Amino acid sequence: MRSTMTGTVQVIECPDSMRELVRAAQSNGRRVGLVPTMGALHEGHLSLVRASTTECDVTAVTIFVNPSQFGANEDLDQYPRSLENDLAALESLAVEWVFAPQTAQMYGPGFSTWISPPEIAATLEGESRPGHFRGVCTIVLKLFQILPADIVYFGQKDYQQSQVIRAMARDLDLPIEVSVQPTVRESDGLALSSRNQYLNGADRQRALGLSRALQAAAAAVADGERSPQAVEQLMLSELRNAGVDEVEYAAVADAQTLAPVQNIDRPCVALIAARVGQTRLIDNRLFE
Repeated sequence: MRSTMTGTVQVIECPDSMRELVRAAQSNGRRVGLVPTMGALHEGHLSLVRASTTECDVTAVTIFVNPSQFGANEDLDQYPRSLENDLAALESLAVEWVFAPQTAQMYGPGFSTWISPPEIAATLEGESRPGHFRGVCTIVLKLFQILPADIVYFGQKDYQQSQVIRAMARDLDLPIEVSVQPTVRESDGLALSSRNQYLNGADRQRALGLSRALQAAAAAVADGERSPQAVEQLMLSELRNAGVDEVEYAAVADAQTLAPVQNIDRPCVALIAARVGQTRLIDNRLFE
């Protein structure tokens, strides 16, 4: 079980050692922030780290590509892994600990306990990726046990995931605050994602269709459009015009429950999942 120092960042593999460090910090009155990631860090992840280092006394980042949230035909084997680059990016951000376990340490022999996701996980990503949120909830709950932090940071780009984690924390009385930070975008509007590395030049241009569709939806709502069906059709039209290969969903839902709405007369969210080439991308936009 390794624990090493890389510059100012301590890298820990052992769950028990990680838990002891967090509890020791808290016993000394230090507020601990947690940023769970699957690595391949980009500015979106780093914005979460900065939020934690601003609001907390000590920050831990987890780097673990969780196999249980990938489906049989998804990109687990191809998912980008760049631990050395990730550690270098964290060096200047006052991160004390990086928890980077091996898969066998998280899913040992005989592992058979899984978390049943909350109701809000049933639609959208839950329909498109069966079993995904079971894997997400299970690994996140395990991380909360290994790193019993005071506050955990997620990004709004994975909007449904953040709502699923909030619901799980509420329903299971988990003593952790869930903070959701704004989506970070490129200057042209593309939401940052580790999977953007898969996009070639032409695909990246077509991928801008997601953010353009959401911008068009927001503009329509701002101009008075209140029909979710009309807004969804507008998004689909923008995605087709951009040359997106496949649209899994382009939906307007209640911002809290993700249930379909009959009228945009409350806080709502527009959500898109689409494939550009072989790359699956998601994005969203809130309508306040």
